[in-house]
Amino acid sequence: MKGGMASINGLLFVLWVFVLLHSTAIEAHGEEKLVGCPQHPDKVIKLPGQPSISPPICHFSGFITVNASHGRALFYWFFQALSNPTHKPLLLWLNGGPGCSSVGYGAAVELGPFRVNNKGNGLDHNKYSWIQEANVLFLESPIGVGFSYSNTSSDFINLDDKFVAKDAYSFLLKWMKRFPRYQGHDFFISGESYAGHYVPQLADLIYDGNKNKRNHFINLKGFIVGNPETEDFYDSKGLVEYAWSHSVISDQLYQQVNHACNFKLSNWTRECANAINLLFEQYKEIDIYNIYAPKCTLSRTSSLPTSSSSSRSSDDKVKLRRMRILGGYDPCYEVHTEAYFNRDDVQEAFHSKSPIRVHWQSCNNSIFEAYNYVVLTVLPIYTKLIKAGLKIWVYSGDIDGRVPVIGTRYWLESMALSLKTPWRTWYHNNQVGGRIVEFEGLTFVTVRGAGHLVPLNKPGEALALIHSFLSGNSLATKP
Repeated sequence: MKGGMASINGLLFVLWVFVLLHSTAIEAHGEEKLVGCPQHPDKVIKLPGQPSISPPICHFSGFITVNASHGRALFYWFFQALSNPTHKPLLLWLNGGPGCSSVGYGAAVELGPFRVNNKGNGLDHNKYSWIQEANVLFLESPIGVGFSYSNTSSDFINLDDKFVAKDAYSFLLKWMKRFPRYQGHDFFISGESYAGHYVPQLADLIYDGNKNKRNHFINLKGFIVGNPETEDFYDSKGLVEYAWSHSVISDQLYQQVNHACNFKLSNWTRECANAINLLFEQYKEIDIYNIYAPKCTLSRTSSLPTSSSSSRSSDDKVKLRRMRILGGYDPCYEVHTEAYFNRDDVQEAFHSKSPIRVHWQSCNNSIFEAYNYVVLTVLPIYTKLIKAGLKIWVYSGDIDGRVPVIGTRYWLESMALSLKTPWRTWYHNNQVGGRIVEFEGLTFVTVRGAGHLVPLNKPGEALALIHSFLSGNSLATKP
C-alpha cells in the first residue's frame, strides 16, 4: 500500500512539474506557445480539391479594409509555417505587373504549398514551398488586382507607387491587429518584377513609420527581390542587350534601337518607340519571361495584350516599358488558375466574395493601363536602407528576357558598393545553382536556368536561396 501511495505521489509530482513548466512557457510566450492551427474567423477549413498533407497546412484568407471612407479593401492569403511557426519569421510576398495577383502567381504557382493543377479543378502539393522557412503572407495589391477592390472609382485614376505603398502599409498595420501573435516576429518583404518598385518603397515607408511612436512597430529586418524592375535606364539598356546577345534580335535591329533610343530621357521619341515595338515583335513566338520555355497553345480566359503593345500610342514611353508578367515553366498556368479561382465553391471556402462582383484574373490589364508610372528609379531608397542596416538581397533568373540579369548588374555596378566577397559559384544538389557576389550591404545571386519566375522554374534552388537569406546560412560554394 505504501509502495502504491509512493507511486501515486511520484506520478502526481511529475504531473505537477509538467504543468508548472507548461504554464511557465505559456506565460513567457503568451499565445505564441500554442501549437496547431488556431481558430480564427479567417481560417480556411478546406479548399475544393485541397490535398491532404501531413502535417496539415494551416492557412487563412480574407479582406482587410485599408480605407473605410473609400470602401477600399485588400485581399490576402496567409500560410502558417510548417514547423515552429511561433519562432519563424513573417515573410510578405508581392507580385508585380502592375496588375498581377500574388495569389495567382506567388501563392498558387510559385512558392505556396498548393499549386493549381493543370486541369484547373484542384490543387497539388508543392514540396518546395517557402512555408518550410517562414510564415508567408500573400497580398493582392493594389486595388483592382485579384479580389482586392474599391467602391470609389477615382481611386483607380490615382494609382501610382506612393498610393500602393500607403495602402500596403495600412494593410500590414491592420493585419497585425487581426493576427497579434505575429506582431513581434522578424519581418521581411519579398517579391518579383514590378514588385522591385513595391518592395523597397514599402520597406522605406515601414522604416520611417517605425520612428513614429503613434504607429504599431513592425519588426522590419530586410527585403529580397527577384528579377526586379529597379532603374529604368539600366533595365531598358539590359533588355535590349539581352535580346541581342541571346539571338532574339538581329544586328541591324540592335543598331537601330541604339541609334534611336536614349534611355536616359524621361520620354521616348516616336522613332525609339517604333524600334522597341519591333524588338517586342521578335518575342511573339517565344516567352520573353523564359526564353527557352514553350509557349502556351491553349486559349486564355481573359484578353491579354500582345508584347508589341502595337495598339498603344507610339510615344507612350512608360507603358511600353511596363509589360505584364506572363510565362513560366508551365506556360498555360494562367488558364488553370483563372478557372480555379472563379469557381463559386472556391470563393466561398476562400472568403473572397466581395461587395463588388469581379471576374478574377491572374493579371488585370486595366490596372496596367491606368497606372501612373512616376517613379523611374528606386536606387536612392536602396542607398538609404543599406545605410540603415537592413538585410537586402537581389536575385536574377538568368534566362529572363523581360528584366534581364544584364540590366540588374548594370545598376548594381552604378551603386559603387564596396566588394565584400567576390563573384563565385554556388551549388544545389551537386550542380551549379548560379553565381553569388556580396557587397557591403547587399547580396546579389543569379539562378542558373531560371526565368522571370524563379520559384516556378527552379523550385529547389529558390528554396535554398530563401533559406540562406532568412537563416544566415551560406549557400553551398562547393559541390
